Amino acid sequence: MKILSVKVEDGSEGRDGRPSVGPIYRNLLSEHEFPPPDRDINTTWDIFRVSVDKHPQNKMLGWRKTNGKKLGPYTWKTYKEVYEEVRQVGSALRASGAEPGSKIGIYGANCPQWIVAMEACSGHSLVCVPLYDTLGAGAVNYIIDHAEINFVFIQDKKAKELLNHDCVSSQKLKSIVSFTSFTEEEKEKAARAGIKPYSWDEFLQMGKENPWDLAPPEPCSICTIMYTSGTSGDPKGVMLTHENLATFVSGMDLFMEQFEDKMTVDDVYLSFLPLAHILDRMIEEYFFHNGASVGYYHGNLDELRDDLMALKPTFLAGVPRKALEELNPVRRRVFDMLYNHKLGWMKSGYKQKEASPVADLLAFRKVKARLGGRLRLVVSGGAPLSPEVEEFLRVTCCAFFVTGYGLTETCGAATLGIPDEMCMLGAVGVVGVYNELRLEEVPEMGYNPLENPSRGEICLRGKTVFSGYYKDPELTSESIRDGWFHTGDIGEILPNGVIKIIDRKKNLIKLSQGEYVALEHLENVYGATPIVEDIWVYGDSFKSMLVAVVVPHEESTKAWASRNGYTGKFSELCSLEQLKSYVLSELKATAEKKKLRGFEGIKGVVIEKVPFDMERDMVTATLKKKRNKLLDYYKVEIDELYKSLAARR
Repeated sequence: MKILSVKVEDGSEGRDGRPSVGPIYRNLLSEHEFPPPDRDINTTWDIFRVSVDKHPQNKMLGWRKTNGKKLGPYTWKTYKEVYEEVRQVGSALRASGAEPGSKIGIYGANCPQWIVAMEACSGHSLVCVPLYDTLGAGAVNYIIDHAEINFVFIQDKKAKELLNHDCVSSQKLKSIVSFTSFTEEEKEKAARAGIKPYSWDEFLQMGKENPWDLAPPEPCSICTIMYTSGTSGDPKGVMLTHENLATFVSGMDLFMEQFEDKMTVDDVYLSFLPLAHILDRMIEEYFFHNGASVGYYHGNLDELRDDLMALKPTFLAGVPRKALEELNPVRRRVFDMLYNHKLGWMKSGYKQKEASPVADLLAFRKVKARLGGRLRLVVSGGAPLSPEVEEFLRVTCCAFFVTGYGLTETCGAATLGIPDEMCMLGAVGVVGVYNELRLEEVPEMGYNPLENPSRGEICLRGKTVFSGYYKDPELTSESIRDGWFHTGDIGEILPNGVIKIIDRKKNLIKLSQGEYVALEHLENVYGATPIVEDIWVYGDSFKSMLVAVVVPHEESTKAWASRNGYTGKFSELCSLEQLKSYVLSELKATAEKKKLRGFEGIKGVVIEKVPFDMERDMVTATLKKKRNKLLDYYKVEIDELYKSLAARR
């Protein structure tokens, strides 16, 4: 068996009420000590500055212009051209009153202006704060207030939301800068609120006329505050330092250097995952470090195939769901034969590009062509792929395919897979170069890292782990204990040192479209519905919808039956489809009343006449739900429910 990560310290039994902890693991590159990071790269400003010096004429940022209703080819700005804009935008920010340490909001879809604003922040020790509206109603308003943002860069279509009277925090803003320009109505609204609006060109001109010297940050300076889903409402602000991000880039350099195919200045990344998320931000930082190119999708995910054909990227982070649907061909006998032939050689240890050149030529080059034709590496981050889909992509896309795991708090990928290692199928790889990983016992869920298999909460420490939550020392000390960041995810360490994600401690799950859902919080919200006695909300990371098992309130159920002419015992009423429809409608009404987000809605229910009990091992002595036991008990009903929901779509 090939060992893929190294154990550097043994685990220990818990005592005095403390949990047991498993062995500490490191990347093989860090077995004896952590490698020295790149001396030239200490901050994100260094990442950009050094590449401008090395690759001034390389293509850096690309986008597509619209000719009438038709999209044209990609247009590019070089590293030198982007640097000039960054200097102008940074000067304009300083001339407008921004000081080192000021928080600068960026609100809108991925585009070159997003990156220019971000790099301008780095060049003047300003803190970049992405604004991301899908965190929920009022999230932008909350973040502006909580982070004390005075300046915001904004996409034209987001201006209406920012200047809406419901976004009261926007009245604290000094200036807003459009990625393009504002309408006259928007300018008037901004002026009435005491906000100075600038078009992109106006702001650049202001910077030209008022040049400021750069004020580069220190490694320990806060680079960005990224807000992520909280478990009970308000988003939480993750503080990441320049050292965190720069060390991540250095570690990725060392990790990627092991692979046969090296990254070059000719590599091209198609950016469609939100820049407000850490995964896309770190991939772009890595591309900029290497003098490579980033092209932005034109804004419509349903038409991403068109961008793939126009850009012909060599790298993708995640495969869009629409593209996945197009990739899976109708299985034919010849295709199946070639697929299984190549898969067999890959499982026996052959590299994907050497496993079956004949199969690639006859069948799989068409799959690669649908992804642009030049793809060399695909990284699956965010919501997980099923093992079946992962296997399909490994075999057919004719490129390296790896999965990873991480959080905003770890600068994204805390673990990453190794190309051509089929043992990684269904797992998330090995710990990063500058981090350490161990598992901690979760006794209430029956997970112990000192047993076989070794299972427990994934804990991480190292230079890419965040410094804390903004203005929330209590949550920081709860999450970082004894120097270890407790992720809340339950992992299993396989005998070869590879990590597999198997559960979630805090019941915060990610749906297939990438949205986080706090299950316990939703149970508290939906539990206030009069018809509900108890409720277990279930979500699957491979599904886009939530379902639930509901124990109806007996008296409310009987009252509903009386009003609607139904008779029978409570157990008989619970079998009525009409009751199921009524419960679903009441849950929907609660969701609307509590202003839950669309993906937090319950789309289907199973009615249970018997309360969740200890006799069936569904709850603890303190009546906390045992989610893994509940899933075991209701798995057949849940699977049938998802099938029926899929059939209706």
